[in-house]
Amino acid sequence: MMNLLLQAADLNKPMNYFPIALQLAVAIGFVIVMVLGSYLLGPKRKTKDKLINFESGIPSVGNARQPMGIKYFLVAILFVLFDVEVIFFYPYAVNFKFLGKDGFIEVVLFVAFFLCGFIYIVKKGALDWED
Repeated sequence: MMNLLLQAADLNKPMNYFPIALQLAVAIGFVIVMVLGSYLLGPKRKTKDKLINFESGIPSVGNARQPMGIKYFLVAILFVLFDVEVIFFYPYAVNFKFLGKDGFIEVVLFVAFFLCGFIYIVKKGALDWED
């Protein structure tokens, strides 16, 4: 038992972490050298065409700060909510034999809660796009 404690103490010395520190230093040094190298060696021609905003090859028209309908964000949030619900079905599908009747009842309750939420958002008109 004492021999195991001595071996564990030998493994936890600062010198054993030297390879990790060396690899971290080399990685940080590589990033710094590459960023500085591209800055110093890269072209510095600033023309009017290069300084304008570029978005998908389409020239920008109008103000980018105009208000956008909240419906787009609401649909995205609802999609994420119900998408996460589907993720929780995977553990049940893998272990449904082991979980048995109690597991089935819990999954039915889980679906019922989300169904209540879905009915609520439909009744509130969250998915109606006509204004």
